[in-house]
Amino acid sequence: MRAVVVERYGPPSTARIMDVPDPVPRPNEVLVRVVSTAVTAGDARIRSGTFPKGMNLLGRLALGVSGPRARVLGMALSGVVEARGSAVTELEVGDEVAGMAGQRMGAHAQRVAVATDRLVRKPAGVTHDAAAAAIFGGSTAMHFLLDVARLRAGHDVLVVGASGAVGSAAVQLAKRSGATVTAVASTRNLELLHRLGIDAHVDYTTTPVTGLGRRFDVVLDTVGTLSPREARALLREGGTAVLVAADLSQMLAARGAVKAGTAPGHAALVARVLALVERGELDPVIQESLPLEEIARAYEIADSRRKVGSIVVRP
Repeated sequence: MRAVVVERYGPPSTARIMDVPDPVPRPNEVLVRVVSTAVTAGDARIRSGTFPKGMNLLGRLALGVSGPRARVLGMALSGVVEARGSAVTELEVGDEVAGMAGQRMGAHAQRVAVATDRLVRKPAGVTHDAAAAAIFGGSTAMHFLLDVARLRAGHDVLVVGASGAVGSAAVQLAKRSGATVTAVASTRNLELLHRLGIDAHVDYTTTPVTGLGRRFDVVLDTVGTLSPREARALLREGGTAVLVAADLSQMLAARGAVKAGTAPGHAALVARVLALVERGELDPVIQESLPLEEIARAYEIADSRRKVGSIVVRP
Protein backbone atom coordinates (compact mmCIF):
# COMPACT_ATOMS: atom_id res chain seq x y z
CA MET A 1 0.00 0.00 0.00
CA ARG A 2 0.99 3.65 -0.33
CA ALA A 3 1.72 5.52 2.86
CA VAL A 4 3.30 8.76 4.02
CA VAL A 5 6.53 7.78 5.78
CA VAL A 6 8.45 10.10 8.11
CA GLU A 7 11.86 8.62 8.92
CA ARG A 8 13.38 11.68 10.61
CA TYR A 9 12.07 14.89 12.12
CA GLY A 10 12.17 17.84 9.76
CA PRO A 11 10.30 20.08 7.29
CA PRO A 12 7.28 18.98 5.22
CA SER A 13 9.58 17.50 2.58
CA THR A 14 10.61 14.76 5.03
CA ALA A 15 7.13 13.25 4.64
CA ARG A 16 7.57 10.94 1.66
CA ILE A 17 5.13 8.62 -0.09
CA MET A 18 6.40 5.04 -0.11
CA ASP A 19 5.14 1.53 -0.67
CA VAL A 20 4.91 -0.34 2.64
CA PRO A 21 3.30 -3.64 3.67
CA ASP A 22 -0.35 -3.58 4.64
CA PRO A 23 -0.78 -3.59 8.44
CA VAL A 24 -2.06 -6.81 9.97
CA PRO A 25 -4.88 -6.26 12.47
CA ARG A 26 -4.47 -7.65 15.97
CA PRO A 27 -7.31 -9.77 17.42
CA ASN A 28 -9.17 -6.67 18.71
CA GLU A 29 -8.55 -4.54 15.60
CA VAL A 30 -10.00 -4.04 12.16
CA LEU A 31 -8.17 -3.16 8.96
CA VAL A 32 -9.65 0.07 7.60
CA ARG A 33 -9.29 1.30 4.03
CA VAL A 34 -8.76 5.00 4.66
CA VAL A 35 -10.95 7.23 2.50
CA SER A 36 -10.19 10.51 4.27
CA THR A 37 -7.76 11.56 6.98
CA ALA A 38 -6.80 14.89 8.53
CA VAL A 39 -3.41 16.56 8.90
CA THR A 40 -3.70 18.08 12.36
CA ALA A 41 -1.49 20.38 14.40
CA GLY A 42 -0.49 17.29 16.39
CA ASP A 43 0.61 15.47 13.24
CA ALA A 44 2.66 18.50 12.17
CA ARG A 45 4.31 18.78 15.58
CA ILE A 46 5.33 15.12 15.55
CA ARG A 47 6.60 15.27 11.95
CA SER A 48 8.77 18.30 12.68
CA GLY A 49 9.88 17.21 16.14
CA THR A 50 8.83 20.63 17.39
CA PHE A 51 7.39 19.91 20.80
CA PRO A 52 6.00 22.50 23.25
CA LYS A 53 8.62 24.36 25.26
CA GLY A 54 10.07 22.14 27.98
CA MET A 55 8.75 18.94 26.38
CA ASN A 56 11.43 18.27 23.77
CA LEU A 57 13.25 15.56 25.77
CA LEU A 58 10.04 13.94 26.96
CA GLY A 59 8.57 14.09 23.46
CA ARG A 60 11.59 12.44 21.85
CA LEU A 61 11.83 9.77 24.54
CA ALA A 62 8.14 8.95 24.03
CA LEU A 63 7.97 9.21 20.23
CA GLY A 64 11.50 8.67 18.95
CA VAL A 65 14.89 10.33 19.36
CA SER A 66 15.80 11.34 15.78
CA GLY A 67 12.49 10.54 14.13
CA PRO A 68 9.11 9.08 15.03
CA ARG A 69 9.13 5.36 15.87
CA ALA A 70 5.71 5.14 14.23
CA ARG A 71 6.93 6.12 10.76
CA VAL A 72 3.40 6.50 9.38
CA LEU A 73 1.64 9.34 11.18
CA GLY A 74 -2.01 10.35 11.15
CA MET A 75 -4.66 10.08 13.85
CA ALA A 76 -8.10 11.14 12.58
CA LEU A 77 -9.62 8.94 9.88
CA SER A 78 -12.75 7.85 8.11
CA GLY A 79 -12.98 4.78 5.93
CA VAL A 80 -14.30 1.27 5.30
CA VAL A 81 -13.60 -1.95 7.19
CA GLU A 82 -11.72 -4.41 4.95
CA ALA A 83 -10.81 -7.16 7.43
CA ARG A 84 -11.40 -8.08 11.07
CA GLY A 85 -9.18 -9.40 13.82
CA SER A 86 -10.05 -12.79 15.26
CA ALA A 87 -11.82 -11.36 18.34
CA VAL A 88 -13.89 -8.70 16.56
CA THR A 89 -17.65 -9.21 16.51
CA GLU A 90 -19.08 -5.68 16.66
CA LEU A 91 -18.00 -4.54 13.18
CA GLU A 92 -18.43 -6.18 9.79
CA VAL A 93 -16.42 -6.00 6.60
CA GLY A 94 -17.89 -3.14 4.56
CA ASP A 95 -18.91 -1.01 7.56
CA GLU A 96 -18.10 2.68 7.22
CA VAL A 97 -16.24 3.80 10.33
CA ALA A 98 -14.48 6.85 11.74
CA GLY A 99 -12.30 7.57 14.74
CA MET A 100 -8.85 8.26 16.15
CA ALA A 101 -6.09 5.75 15.46
CA GLY A 102 -4.43 6.13 18.85
CA GLN A 103 -0.75 6.15 19.78
CA ARG A 104 0.21 3.80 16.94
CA MET A 105 -1.17 6.37 14.47
CA GLY A 106 -0.87 5.20 10.83
CA ALA A 107 -3.86 6.95 9.23
CA HIS A 108 -1.78 8.75 6.56
CA ALA A 109 -1.91 5.63 4.43
CA GLN A 110 -4.25 3.63 2.27
CA ARG A 111 -4.91 1.20 5.13
CA VAL A 112 -4.58 1.30 8.90
CA ALA A 113 -5.23 -1.19 11.70
CA VAL A 114 -7.30 0.33 14.51
CA ALA A 115 -8.72 -1.07 17.74
CA THR A 116 -12.49 -1.33 17.56
CA ASP A 117 -12.96 0.62 20.80
CA ARG A 118 -11.54 3.68 19.04
CA LEU A 119 -13.98 3.55 16.13
CA VAL A 120 -17.65 4.32 15.59
CA ARG A 121 -19.89 3.62 12.64
CA LYS A 122 -19.88 6.72 10.46
CA PRO A 123 -23.39 8.19 10.18
CA ALA A 124 -24.78 7.75 6.67
CA GLY A 125 -25.45 11.47 6.38
CA VAL A 126 -21.82 12.44 7.02
CA THR A 127 -19.23 12.30 4.24
CA HIS A 128 -15.82 10.76 4.84
CA ASP A 129 -14.20 14.20 4.40
CA ALA A 130 -16.53 15.78 6.94
CA ALA A 131 -15.95 12.98 9.45
CA ALA A 132 -12.15 13.16 9.18
CA ALA A 133 -12.24 16.95 9.46
CA ALA A 134 -14.58 17.08 12.45
CA ILE A 135 -13.07 14.44 14.71
CA PHE A 136 -9.92 16.10 16.08
CA GLY A 137 -11.11 19.68 16.50
CA GLY A 138 -14.65 18.71 17.42
CA SER A 139 -13.74 16.18 20.09
CA THR A 140 -11.07 18.45 21.60
CA ALA A 141 -13.43 21.44 21.77
CA MET A 142 -16.29 19.33 23.10
CA HIS A 143 -14.21 17.76 25.85
CA PHE A 144 -12.74 21.02 27.13
CA LEU A 145 -15.83 23.21 26.77
CA LEU A 146 -18.54 20.82 27.89
CA ASP A 147 -16.80 18.23 30.06
CA VAL A 148 -14.07 20.39 31.66
CA ALA A 149 -15.37 23.99 31.66
CA ARG A 150 -19.01 22.90 32.13
CA LEU A 151 -20.20 25.45 29.60
CA ARG A 152 -23.86 26.39 29.86
CA ALA A 153 -26.39 28.84 28.44
CA GLY A 154 -25.70 32.47 29.30
CA HIS A 155 -21.95 32.05 29.68
CA ASP A 156 -19.63 34.62 28.11
CA VAL A 157 -16.92 32.73 26.20
CA LEU A 158 -13.58 33.86 24.75
CA VAL A 159 -12.07 31.61 22.08
CA VAL A 160 -8.44 32.40 21.22
CA GLY A 161 -7.49 30.97 17.82
CA ALA A 162 -11.12 30.80 16.75
CA SER A 163 -10.54 29.95 13.08
CA GLY A 164 -8.51 26.75 13.55
CA ALA A 165 -9.82 23.21 13.79
CA VAL A 166 -10.40 23.35 17.54
CA GLY A 167 -11.39 27.02 17.60
CA SER A 168 -14.00 26.85 14.83
CA ALA A 169 -15.60 23.84 16.52
CA ALA A 170 -15.50 25.60 19.89
CA VAL A 171 -17.29 28.67 18.50
CA GLN A 172 -20.12 26.50 17.18
CA LEU A 173 -20.42 24.34 20.29
CA ALA A 174 -20.52 27.42 22.51
CA LYS A 175 -23.22 29.08 20.42
CA ARG A 176 -25.20 25.84 20.35
CA SER A 177 -25.04 25.82 24.16
CA GLY A 178 -26.53 29.31 24.36
CA ALA A 179 -23.31 31.17 25.16
CA THR A 180 -22.11 34.56 23.93
CA VAL A 181 -18.88 34.13 21.97
CA THR A 182 -15.99 36.53 21.44
CA ALA A 183 -13.55 35.21 18.83
CA VAL A 184 -9.87 36.10 18.68
CA ALA A 185 -8.57 35.71 15.12
CA SER A 186 -7.28 37.78 12.22
CA THR A 187 -9.72 39.84 10.18
CA ARG A 188 -9.14 37.70 7.08
CA ASN A 189 -11.29 35.01 8.73
CA LEU A 190 -14.00 37.36 9.90
CA GLU A 191 -16.58 36.29 7.29
CA LEU A 192 -16.20 32.64 8.31
CA LEU A 193 -16.48 33.46 12.02
CA HIS A 194 -19.66 35.48 11.52
CA ARG A 195 -21.08 32.56 9.56
CA LEU A 196 -20.28 30.31 12.51
CA GLY A 197 -22.20 32.67 14.79
CA ILE A 198 -19.74 34.79 16.78
CA ASP A 199 -21.05 37.79 18.72
CA ALA A 200 -17.82 39.81 18.80
CA HIS A 201 -14.38 39.74 17.20
CA VAL A 202 -10.91 40.69 18.40
CA ASP A 203 -8.11 41.07 15.84
CA TYR A 204 -5.02 39.86 17.69
CA THR A 205 -2.74 41.75 15.26
CA THR A 206 -4.02 45.08 16.60
CA THR A 207 -5.50 44.30 20.02
CA PRO A 208 -3.65 42.27 22.68
CA VAL A 209 -5.86 39.62 24.22
CA THR A 210 -4.53 40.54 27.65
CA GLY A 211 -5.71 44.12 27.21
CA LEU A 212 -9.39 43.53 26.53
CA GLY A 213 -10.50 45.10 29.81
CA ARG A 214 -13.28 42.59 30.38
CA ARG A 215 -13.76 39.16 31.91
CA PHE A 216 -15.34 35.92 30.76
CA ASP A 217 -16.94 32.82 32.23
CA VAL A 218 -14.91 30.54 29.95
CA VAL A 219 -11.60 31.21 28.19
CA LEU A 220 -10.40 28.64 25.66
CA ASP A 221 -6.90 29.26 24.29
CA THR A 222 -6.30 26.89 21.39
CA VAL A 223 -2.97 28.31 20.19
CA GLY A 224 -0.79 28.91 23.25
CA THR A 225 -1.18 32.69 23.48
CA LEU A 226 -1.96 33.00 27.19
CA SER A 227 0.03 32.11 30.28
CA PRO A 228 -1.91 30.69 33.24
CA ARG A 229 -1.61 34.07 35.00
CA GLU A 230 -2.91 35.95 31.96
CA ALA A 231 -5.75 33.48 31.48
CA ARG A 232 -6.77 33.76 35.13
CA ALA A 233 -6.89 37.56 34.84
CA LEU A 234 -9.48 37.22 32.07
CA LEU A 235 -11.87 35.14 34.19
CA ARG A 236 -14.90 36.15 36.16
CA GLU A 237 -15.30 34.66 39.60
CA GLY A 238 -16.17 31.00 39.20
CA GLY A 239 -14.95 30.93 35.60
CA THR A 240 -12.70 28.37 33.90
CA ALA A 241 -9.81 28.84 31.48
CA VAL A 242 -8.46 25.98 29.37
CA LEU A 243 -5.01 26.11 27.77
CA VAL A 244 -5.24 23.58 24.94
CA ALA A 245 -1.70 24.20 23.61
CA ALA A 246 0.14 24.61 26.92
CA ASP A 247 3.87 24.06 27.24
CA LEU A 248 5.41 22.19 30.17
CA SER A 249 5.73 25.18 32.53
CA GLN A 250 2.16 26.25 31.75
CA MET A 251 0.85 22.76 32.43
CA LEU A 252 2.64 22.70 35.76
CA ALA A 253 1.27 26.15 36.64
CA ALA A 254 -2.29 25.35 35.55
CA ARG A 255 -4.36 24.71 38.65
CA GLY A 256 -7.66 25.73 40.13
CA ALA A 257 -9.62 27.74 37.58
CA VAL A 258 -6.97 27.21 34.89
CA LYS A 259 -6.87 23.78 33.24
CA ALA A 260 -4.47 22.21 30.74
CA GLY A 261 -3.95 18.81 29.22
CA THR A 262 -5.01 16.71 26.27
CA ALA A 263 -8.43 15.56 25.14
CA PRO A 264 -9.19 11.84 25.02
CA GLY A 265 -9.94 10.53 21.54
CA HIS A 266 -12.30 7.82 22.70
CA ALA A 267 -15.16 6.55 20.59
CA ALA A 268 -17.97 8.00 22.73
CA LEU A 269 -16.65 11.51 22.18
CA VAL A 270 -16.26 10.93 18.44
CA ALA A 271 -19.83 9.64 18.26
CA ARG A 272 -21.14 12.81 19.94
CA VAL A 273 -19.27 14.97 17.45
CA LEU A 274 -20.43 13.08 14.36
CA ALA A 275 -24.03 13.12 15.56
CA LEU A 276 -23.88 16.93 15.59
CA VAL A 277 -22.37 16.95 12.10
CA GLU A 278 -25.13 14.68 10.80
CA ARG A 279 -27.80 16.97 12.25
CA GLY A 280 -26.18 20.02 10.68
CA GLU A 281 -25.32 21.49 14.09
CA LEU A 282 -21.55 21.40 13.58
CA ASP A 283 -19.81 22.53 10.40
CA PRO A 284 -16.50 20.65 9.98
CA VAL A 285 -14.71 23.59 8.40
CA ILE A 286 -12.39 22.30 5.66
CA GLN A 287 -9.76 24.60 4.20
CA GLU A 288 -8.69 22.10 1.54
CA SER A 289 -9.11 18.45 0.54
CA LEU A 290 -5.94 17.14 -1.09
CA PRO A 291 -4.74 13.88 -2.63
CA LEU A 292 -2.06 11.92 -0.80
CA GLU A 293 0.52 13.14 -3.31
CA GLU A 294 0.16 16.65 -1.89
CA ILE A 295 0.95 15.68 1.70
CA ALA A 296 3.87 18.14 1.81
CA ARG A 297 1.51 20.99 0.92
CA ALA A 298 -0.89 19.84 3.65
CA TYR A 299 1.95 19.99 6.16
CA GLU A 300 3.04 23.41 4.90
CA ILE A 301 -0.44 24.73 5.62
CA ALA A 302 -0.44 23.13 9.08
CA ASP A 303 3.02 24.56 9.83
CA SER A 304 1.99 28.07 8.76
CA ARG A 305 -0.20 28.57 11.88
CA ARG A 306 -2.75 30.11 9.51
CA LYS A 307 -4.73 26.96 8.90
CA VAL A 308 -8.48 27.54 8.74
CA GLY A 309 -10.42 24.60 10.10
CA SER A 310 -8.98 21.30 8.92
CA ILE A 311 -6.86 19.97 6.06
CA VAL A 312 -8.17 16.70 4.65
CA VAL A 313 -6.05 14.21 2.71
CA ARG A 314 -7.51 11.37 0.62
CA PRO A 315 -5.23 8.31 0.41
